[in-house]
Amino acid sequence: MKEIQILLEALKDPDEEVRSDATQALWQIWFAQKGVAGLQTLQRAQVLLESGEAMQAEAVLSELIEQLPDFAEAWNRRAVLYFVQQQYRKAIADCQKAIELNPIHFGAWHGLGLSYAARGEYREAISAFRQALEIQPYAIENQRLILECTAKLS
Repeated sequence: MKEIQILLEALKDPDEEVRSDATQALWQIWFAQKGVAGLQTLQRAQVLLESGEAMQAEAVLSELIEQLPDFAEAWNRRAVLYFVQQQYRKAIADCQKAIELNPIHFGAWHGLGLSYAARGEYREAISAFRQALEIQPYAIENQRLILECTAKLS
């Protein structure tokens, strides 16, 4: 998709506003990938999660994944839920599925790195953060996390 290529290039722009707009546009594309119904289901799961209803949020996301197994953002959202619950193995598996479906998903790469780091798997974490940086080279957070993980290895 030509629009996505343009947005990916914009992530590498020195101008912070250009990068920010491109980041937001990519998130919108990813959330809206399966139309209004998919978007509303993701939003419902987020509301449940934020109100402490993690089990219901997980059920909503799992059902969505069952219905739309190629919806990368549904996998990514469930990975976030698992990460928050400290179920890092499950978070890793869902991040990997999101990345398989959408290899440029910097959010899933970042989440993969966070999940590996939480398990003390620093080499894997560094690799994931580096992949995220390939897509979003100005993402200071990933640079910082690479340094942290590298320090923990030595």
